Amino acid sequence: MAVKIRLAQRGKKKTRTYRVVVADARSPRDGKFIEDLGFYNPHDNPSTVDIDVEKAVSWLDKGAQPSDRVQKLLEISGAWAQWRSTKGETKITRNIWSLGTMAIYKR
Repeated sequence: MAVKIRLAQRGKKKTRTYRVVVADARSPRDGKFIEDLGFYNPHDNPSTVDIDVEKAVSWLDKGAQPSDRVQKLLEISGAWAQWRSTKGETKITRNIWSLGTMAIYKR
């Protein structure tokens, strides 16, 4: 079973908020999910990101694949850096934003 970490929509039209959830890749966007990891509200200024870092790191260790937007939210919350540090990758030497990825090198 392929597991993804992704956003599930909540709220009315034009006032959407999002839940960061762990779900089977085959389930619909707002369908059943395995676990709720946090909350994201893009309408606040600045945007509100509240993610349980320990749960997120444990799911990343288990092999869950984050979507592009969720990966950026995990970087903001610090969960991505914590997960990378457990893998031994500590230094980010340069950003390659034109490619949309970050170059990470082991020290």
